[in-house]
Amino acid sequence: MTKYLWNPPAPLSLPVRGQAARLPVNRLFFVGRNYHAHAVEMGKPVDKSAERPFYFTKSPQTLVESGATVAYPSETTNFHHEMELVLVIGQAGFRVPQERAHELVYGYACGLDMTRRDLQLAARDKGRPWDLGKDVEQSSVVSEVIAMPGVVLEQGALALAVNGQPRQQSDLSKLIWNIRELIADLSLFYHLQPGDLIFTGTPEGVGAVVPGDRISGHIDGVGEISLTVGPAA
Repeated sequence: MTKYLWNPPAPLSLPVRGQAARLPVNRLFFVGRNYHAHAVEMGKPVDKSAERPFYFTKSPQTLVESGATVAYPSETTNFHHEMELVLVIGQAGFRVPQERAHELVYGYACGLDMTRRDLQLAARDKGRPWDLGKDVEQSSVVSEVIAMPGVVLEQGALALAVNGQPRQQSDLSKLIWNIRELIADLSLFYHLQPGDLIFTGTPEGVGAVVPGDRISGHIDGVGEISLTVGPAA
């Protein structure tokens, strides 16, 4: 039996609707600028004919379940919400062609990519990594997973509100790179594994939240998500 100097972190997992067993989480991948209107509001329009998807990652330890209260993070004055569809990988795959991408799908969830926007933009403008803006403690919020093995979602309304006031509204049909394209492209770089989560991008309407704000969101056919922003740590 292996001995450790201190206890290793507990396994990370998410609830699955209708099941007692939980889904073990492996890696967290995020797709940047995957809705045209959001790319424009970020000042970086996307030309799909000349570009391909780009990604960043977060530590799995940033994972938080829907319904939680998270502390307003340190070293920021511009903490943003980003509502997203989360794709859950259920089968291993590498260099997967688009026509077989559905084989890797286990299901979906709602997600929030909470972001220190001021730090992200400062890093972006200097050509530096986004880690301090994106890889933020308690910033990857995910709802319960709904199992849909082999199903590729192509449409579904997505919305987010803060304190009951609408902020983000769009549809999955507006993704620049769709589910099949994302799986095929990401699998060129990584051996995708069961439990990998892919946050597929956020639509326009991102904005700042402050301590005391209550975030709620939903995606048709997938579920709902909520988060309360607590006092600064």
